[in-house]
Amino acid sequence: MGACILPTIDLVQKELLLFASLCFILGAIDDVIFDVIWLVHSIKRKLFVYRRHDRATVDELPQSENQNPLAVFVPAWQEAPVIGAMLRRCLDQWRDGNYRIYVGCYPNDGETIAAVACAAKDTDNIRVVICDHAGPTSKADCLNRLWRALCQDENLESMSYKAIILQDAEDLVHPKALDLFDYLIDRASLVQIPVIPRRAARSIWIAGHYGDEFAEMHGKQMVLREALGVSMPSAGVGCAFRRDELRRLSALTHGKPFDATSLTEDYELGLQITGGNARGIFVRLKDEHGQWVATQEFFPESFDDAIKQKSRWMIGIAMSGWDRLGWQGCWRENWMRFRDRKASFAAFVLAIAYFAILLTGFLHMLKWGGIYQPTPISDLLMAMLGLNALFVIWRLAFKGYFVFRLYGLREALLSVPRTLVANIINIMAARRALFQYLKSLAGVPPKWEKTNHFHPHFKDVRQLRPTRFSVRDD
Repeated sequence: MGACILPTIDLVQKELLLFASLCFILGAIDDVIFDVIWLVHSIKRKLFVYRRHDRATVDELPQSENQNPLAVFVPAWQEAPVIGAMLRRCLDQWRDGNYRIYVGCYPNDGETIAAVACAAKDTDNIRVVICDHAGPTSKADCLNRLWRALCQDENLESMSYKAIILQDAEDLVHPKALDLFDYLIDRASLVQIPVIPRRAARSIWIAGHYGDEFAEMHGKQMVLREALGVSMPSAGVGCAFRRDELRRLSALTHGKPFDATSLTEDYELGLQITGGNARGIFVRLKDEHGQWVATQEFFPESFDDAIKQKSRWMIGIAMSGWDRLGWQGCWRENWMRFRDRKASFAAFVLAIAYFAILLTGFLHMLKWGGIYQPTPISDLLMAMLGLNALFVIWRLAFKGYFVFRLYGLREALLSVPRTLVANIINIMAARRALFQYLKSLAGVPPKWEKTNHFHPHFKDVRQLRPTRFSVRDD
């Protein structure tokens, strides 16, 4: 029996290595082309822009001529431990701002309602909105309820908002974010600022891998995406949509600009609004203290929550997004959508590669034990494996560079072993996403699932330092 099975295992191992190597090479070529274009773009700006002009800071921006107020939407389901602190921080740092925060709560979540009501006491800048249905529903459903409340207020008060800003209940919002949105929304349909993941000192691996991914995504990918002139996806937080663009979309969707049937309504909304002639801006500006004007957020710390969140992104962007958004006529737009959607396929290829590596180790154990002599790897496959090794070094170096720029040397070094953690999470999330997607094809819509986020209780907003990653839980 062993004499028949072992040659088959040997053959399967070689075929899996060949398939995974070929897929990795094709994906790596795409990444290298993207990286080289980003390098050229960055060098060009340093030589021809920043040598002539000093880098602007948010404090140097002039006031907007449009004095209409801004609206901030915050959906909240079971956010009692964090929503009060978040709202009080916004009130404290935006004392002179022209804004109103709309907080969406659910009738069966009394603790969150009480926390919001306590923060809203003695201020007109916070509006508590109770959703029509018991929670939890989808985030988009809650946002649509907030949109309806905003439209009602505009009619009653004979005024019009300038833009709608999206934030989450656990976000740490920069004091100058409101000024930045107020100025730039006059020039674009969507303004997105960086999202900076943070973690507690103990959350090195699972929460830490989000920092690695966002450091590169919002340090390179979104920057080049804007430079290529393609549509701009929204991150769902730290983003502002022009009011008239949402009104236009609302007229086409029966008063519901946020699609409740989508698991990634923010991503789709950004592409829909900034497609065609509309403009999206991804802005990286610092304040006078050298800190990025960004939204800081503590991502999931547990393995299960990370898998749930990543699987939601994969279904919404890569799987359902393919069906819902399709492809466009512009090659640059299609290239970016391909890059958005290849993550799920890459996770399956990674699973195949790891299985092939396990088979390789198994066959070498048999070889060392004198039980079986595996057939040698072909010269072609050896060359492909060597090329992939170079591409891995390239990818780790690029990621480490962006992590170093944002978080420092320690986190850049940790990003190398964290790649294995990220791969395992992505593989498990892709498996979960695939099963949910197949169920949706059979008529069972995927369910929007809330993930738990760690959130510290800062006593002073000045303690926040975006360039420092490790934050102690006090």
